[in-house]
Amino acid sequence: MTDAPPPPDTGLDYRVAHLAERLATGSLGELGVRLELRGDTVLLTGTVPSAQCRDEILATAREELAHHPVHSDLLVAGTSSPDHGEDLT
Repeated sequence: MTDAPPPPDTGLDYRVAHLAERLATGSLGELGVRLELRGDTVLLTGTVPSAQCRDEILATAREELAHHPVHSDLLVAGTSSPDHGEDLT
């Protein structure tokens, strides 16, 4: 009888999936954020409507994924009005 190698640790996969569900269905309702698992590091990418939303997402991710590095490439959508008129020709 040979000993099979232990299965890979799926705990982080589960936590990343749980975080994605939490972001999509929670108070933020954020569907535009993608989570990528790269080794033991999680990368958040996408566009969010405000800096406050970005900060809440990062705080939630760091809480959910404690003891794992979280990197952010979240962009804040520009929602300010233009400072000049558009010149149509």
